Amino acid sequence: MWGAWFGGQTAQKRKDAPKKAILDLRQQLEMLQKRERHLENQMAQQEKIARENVTTNKTAARNALKRKKQHEHSLEQTSGQIWMLEQQISSIESANINQETLVAMKNAGVAMKQIHGKMTMEDVDATMEQLRDQHELTQEIGNAITSMPITEPIDEDELEADLAALEQEKLDDQMLSTGTTVPVADRIDRLPAAGNGEFKGKTKAPVEEEDEEEELRKLQAEMAM
Repeated sequence: MWGAWFGGQTAQKRKDAPKKAILDLRQQLEMLQKRERHLENQMAQQEKIARENVTTNKTAARNALKRKKQHEHSLEQTSGQIWMLEQQISSIESANINQETLVAMKNAGVAMKQIHGKMTMEDVDATMEQLRDQHELTQEIGNAITSMPITEPIDEDELEADLAALEQEKLDDQMLSTGTTVPVADRIDRLPAAGNGEFKGKTKAPVEEEDEEEELRKLQAEMAM
């Protein structure tokens, strides 16, 4: 148990080592960046002193330039140190990312192996074959259902007879609404029939005209009421 405990601590330390190294480097980098800004300010100040005394006090101007040169040299060293720290931080971060990526890939491989278990390509092929068979069966059942008529075919002659009866009922209703009691069949019978190119019952035309005039007068009287 103690070995496992100490071993766990060692593993945790190895895992935290890159983070600790990056943290230390960033603290040192922050200090060097502050020094860099300080040296830049000192250089600007000495240059200002040299400009102010270049005509009135050349010794003071010369000393200011010397101090500026010294600050420049320190600044170059500081900038180099900053660049090195930045490179080290970048390298450690990249190495840490590579390690974590490799660990994640290993874990993914183990997980995939567990998922597949005893699965083989033969099992996959058999499963796919069963799915194809069931799909074909579903299509056959659907085709059989849609091709089988559920109701008997409609009799077109009976349909035409029903339609004619509805039309006759509507005509009767229209005639009743106008007050005329003469059946439509009587009107049809009174029409002259054609035969051999001549109209039969030609001698009855005056009587039919009188009847029609009489009916027209009755209709006008009813409408006037």
